Amino acid sequence: MKMNVLTTDLPDVLIVEPKVFSDDRGFFMEVHRQDEFADAGLDLDFVQDNQSRSRYGTVRGLHFQWQPAMGKLMRVTRGKAFLAAVDIRKNSPNLGRWIGIEVSEEDKRQVWAPAGFARGFCALSEVVDIQYKCTGTYNQACESGILWNDPEIGIKWPVDEPLLSDKDQQAQTLAQWLEHPDSGNFKL
Repeated sequence: MKMNVLTTDLPDVLIVEPKVFSDDRGFFMEVHRQDEFADAGLDLDFVQDNQSRSRYGTVRGLHFQWQPAMGKLMRVTRGKAFLAAVDIRKNSPNLGRWIGIEVSEEDKRQVWAPAGFARGFCALSEVVDIQYKCTGTYNQACESGILWNDPEIGIKWPVDEPLLSDKDQQAQTLAQWLEHPDSGNFKL
């Protein structure tokens, strides 16, 4: 049996439900299998895997990178988190729209958001581990973020006073990003 791919209210952002084989010993699942992803229309070249750990109430993001453009397949391996993605593609009909999806180690769902989306998450359990597969390698010179609570976007985060890094507290707004000379680089 193959994985299940679900659409969301935001085109291009997908939920991937891998097939999980469970028994009294535990479980086994294929997190990524190139041929099944390609059959589902996700013919992706992942080139970097990342992992983060956060404590309850932490919000990380909204992060993105334009050179090389980076898509991310995110999953929770410990705990529970609210994963968010915002379309920041300058010419997109969905510019500024966002989606938020609660994901946990129990449901084993993954969220795919392609390049041109700013991504972030909020830790909803005491400890959260998130792993993400990336389609581009990290380039500090071409990465940035959108302010987590930009009123123009209006994400309904599940916490009112999150723990934030200095970098995320000082991130630009979507309007400021759209004035950046590289903001038109993402393909639709």
